[in-house]
Amino acid sequence: MLILGIILFGMLIGAGAQLILGRDGGGIDWTMAIVAGLVGSFVGGLLISLLSGDGIELRASGIIGSLVGALVITAAWRWYAARKTA
Repeated sequence: MLILGIILFGMLIGAGAQLILGRDGGGIDWTMAIVAGLVGSFVGGLLISLLSGDGIELRASGIIGSLVGALVITAAWRWYAARKTA
């Protein structure tokens, strides 16, 4: 059950990152949302939570760090895809 919750949280954070950066083609790429959300949540959320002293508990600092991490991953993914097609 915890794994499904983590995947759902990552998917929502990744979709939020795509909405903030703007959607390509009018829809949300759910594959990118899951990957960016999970990777961004792990790296950004864990790093910010530990730096702020909250540990690994679910706090606002971890959610903000997760969103920032997902934004970075999504922007890098889009930059790489644009560079690859050009």
